[in-house]
Amino acid sequence: MEGRCLVTLRRDEILFVRGNTAAIAVVKVGESREFLVETPRKEVHQFVTPDDLIVASGFGSDDKMIRGLRCVLFMIRELNMPLIVLPKEHPATKRLRTVVSVGGRVVLSCDITPGTHPEQHLLCASPEFHGAEIVAVDGGVELIGFRSPNCHKESFIRATSAQ
Repeated sequence: MEGRCLVTLRRDEILFVRGNTAAIAVVKVGESREFLVETPRKEVHQFVTPDDLIVASGFGSDDKMIRGLRCVLFMIRELNMPLIVLPKEHPATKRLRTVVSVGGRVVLSCDITPGTHPEQHLLCASPEFHGAEIVAVDGGVELIGFRSPNCHKESFIRATSAQ
């Protein structure tokens, strides 16, 4: 496991961690609220705090994937889309290009099936990120166990003009 890196992150920013074959995107939840986690058997209400994180894992690292990760995080945080958990045998698990987790600490694993893990502390990721952790801290995130992370931040919510 590699070292630790502390990154400041405001509510209006998005953090990208780009690898060779995958990418991770992170935003702060920004306010106390609940997320709905829809599993095949029940609906779970997950309560979070402003400093908690929404983390998206993408199976690709090109610019198209980066735009997709931004879009997924926008839909979850700003449009209140529920988190969907699929059964392990569902055929869509083989076609998922992004998966999402919400919480104060997220551990990345390549040993689970994408989209099937209801516990929000564990997120499917590429082998190059296996075992790394993303932890919410006051005013930022701590990246643990990433090997030479290629990180950059951008504005998450861009101002748009009314037309």
